[in-house]
Amino acid sequence: MPRKLRVEYEGAIYHVMNRGDRREPIFVDDQDRELFPQTLGQACGKTAWQVHAYCLMGNHFHLVMETPRANLVAGMRWFLGTYTARFNRLHMLFGHLFSGRYKSLVVDGSGSGYLKVVCDYVQLNPVRAKLLTPEQALKEYRWSSWPEYLKSFGKRWPWLRVDRTLGAWGVEEDNVLGWRQLEQGVEQRKEMEWSKENSDWKRLRRGWCWGSKSFREEMLELIGEKQGGQHHGEELRESDEQKAERLVGEMLRAAGWTEKESRNRRKGDKEKVRMAGRLREETTMSWNWITKRLAMGHWRTASHAVRVGLKR
Repeated sequence: MPRKLRVEYEGAIYHVMNRGDRREPIFVDDQDRELFPQTLGQACGKTAWQVHAYCLMGNHFHLVMETPRANLVAGMRWFLGTYTARFNRLHMLFGHLFSGRYKSLVVDGSGSGYLKVVCDYVQLNPVRAKLLTPEQALKEYRWSSWPEYLKSFGKRWPWLRVDRTLGAWGVEEDNVLGWRQLEQGVEQRKEMEWSKENSDWKRLRRGWCWGSKSFREEMLELIGEKQGGQHHGEELRESDEQKAERLVGEMLRAAGWTEKESRNRRKGDKEKVRMAGRLREETTMSWNWITKRLAMGHWRTASHAVRVGLKR
């Protein structure tokens, strides 16, 4: 049976979730829980993603994010692969960390309330999992975006976008008074979690789309267009490479090099190393692609040169 096609378009919002392989932990200790948002931040820098909410549980994570560019698949490939590699190095392990494909539910972000519901669902996960007592405030669970919401702009993760959720709760100002109003509303919502389960939560765990009937029909139409056109993976790689090629062109012009001059320079040229570092930081292209494009020889040598350069 063929895999379901990922729905990708500029400005799409997703609720993304993935579990550990065999439901095993993907966060063993606090170092892992700190590593995850750090890696997520790097992914956001490469992809321009905007995160509306996240929550880290023992063996799975939830993430609500917006993609200004149509790059969910490429970004998630880099993000999950990089976190897995770093997790394995920390714990001297190898092999798969996550269980198969991540689940991505497309969310209606038109202002009709669907984004607020899914963000509430994600941030209230610790309550449903009984990781907090009824007396504890939601902000006491450190490993979600909720405590970040109650911080000032300069102290939050720079990739966390709070304005749309604040607006959905009727909060007009991103300040102490606004945070107090927001916290009161969410704490009241938290108390409801200890009573009968919200029927919306059940629907959020299933399906592929969360939105109005017209939004769902629009997504179905988009899927039909993608299935009738060229292979979606090829479209995605072209889009990703286009960004990388644009950066290469900008950097070559800034250095005053032609393509021929670039290839004739030595593999470990300092300017090439700087270019490779920027491509690695701002795109999801592999080291193999970067080193071939910049004529830098073996990717391991280039990777080492970039790491050494960053330490200087």
